[in-house]
Amino acid sequence: MTPFALSHPHSNRRQMKFALQTWLLRGLFCRSILSALVDHGSDCLVAGYIFHNGGMASFAAGFLGAGLLWLLAAYYMDYTTQSILTDKVNRLFPLNVLVMTSVVGGLVGGFAALTGR
Repeated sequence: MTPFALSHPHSNRRQMKFALQTWLLRGLFCRSILSALVDHGSDCLVAGYIFHNGGMASFAAGFLGAGLLWLLAAYYMDYTTQSILTDKVNRLFPLNVLVMTSVVGGLVGGFAALTGR
């Protein structure tokens, strides 16, 4: 008997739904950085409604999708401005600004996906 035979019979389906929801959110976010930063919460809400994942899976998919988008957008803006503002703000906070930005964006996306569930 393999270890996979002991898993829940629907675990493969749940993993596929989670991966598909995360991939869909990534695609929706990448359509435009500006519009994605403005309305990523509604995208997460719709994806949560469409996929009907469990609470934790829905939150995690929204958190990962939105958090990665905000991290990439913040890094791009930081890179293009040569870190002028980021260096000054990093002196004020004990945590890196890019990490804080991605966590805040991820929380918004996660709670929106959880609401859509």
